Amino acid sequence: MFAEEPTPQNAAKALATFVRTLLSGNSAFDRFEHGDQTARVDAAKRGLQILRGKGNCIACHSGPLLCDEAFHNTGASWGKEPPDLGRCEVTKREQDRGKFKTPSLRNVALTAPYMHDGSMTSLEEVVDFYSKGMNPNPFVDREIHRLDLTASEKSDLVSFLHCLSDETLVKGRHSESLDRSSSTSE
Repeated sequence: MFAEEPTPQNAAKALATFVRTLLSGNSAFDRFEHGDQTARVDAAKRGLQILRGKGNCIACHSGPLLCDEAFHNTGASWGKEPPDLGRCEVTKREQDRGKFKTPSLRNVALTAPYMHDGSMTSLEEVVDFYSKGMNPNPFVDREIHRLDLTASEKSDLVSFLHCLSDETLVKGRHSESLDRSSSTSE
């Protein structure tokens, strides 16, 4: 692509070019949203209702990418040393302390570890974090609250998150992960 030695600028351009080739629109969620009622199992359908309702996850995870492209403080890594300032590091505004960009939920089952600092290794751990309540702090986003999900609700939400993976992108080790998740769903 480049007829010159590697540079940080060329690496960024190459990465951006690669990312533009990653088209994801054939997940079970996409097929269901386009009318295929058989595209998801019952557990994932209940998980979608939690995402849209009790969990209020759509406050940050909305739109086609399931991402609002904004920065939020969820309490992840709050209180750890050294402090992770997040967006505040760039803006120098105190109200941005601990804010990080919302990630897309597209293909989330394939992108562990989770949270901005990689502190959570499974979707179950992430769902449990929000269910128990985030690490309280003066800058936590007003949309983030303790969910108090039951074990069944947690399982349903994780099932839904697995349905956001586009099977056409899955290769190698990821296909085994998806196969396991679909075989454990109802």
